[in-house]
Amino acid sequence: MLAFPAASVFLSSCASVYYYASTTREGNKITVPTSEFIHLKKGEEQVRQFVLFKINEGGFPICLYRLDEGSYLAALLECTHRGCELNVGGGLYTCPCHGSEFSIEGKVLEGPAEEDLKLFKTESDNEFIYVYLS
Repeated sequence: MLAFPAASVFLSSCASVYYYASTTREGNKITVPTSEFIHLKKGEEQVRQFVLFKINEGGFPICLYRLDEGSYLAALLECTHRGCELNVGGGLYTCPCHGSEFSIEGKVLEGPAEEDLKLFKTESDNEFIYVYLS
């Protein structure tokens, strides 16, 4: 009986955790510092492939994906099939509910979803990435 709680603690500690970036919002413009993509791992600077942020409580997160230096894509993590929250990893967005897959560019790769993901315009400079919600 004691093994079950210990096992659940162990399993939950192994779960993948997404990084939520600090942002500021001015009207329909979200500002994300480029430093949010840098983190220390074992004393070395690493570059995150993507960060997430939310624009409202209870809403779907937006994934800000780093393509290369100064180039980013922002996609709403809502599956266009039935509205489940998508997972990010392995260069794909995947739906845990019905198996739809989307490219990082938001294009449907595998159904049942038929519509591409909602994308947001992005711009960047040396210090910030700007995501425009409208």
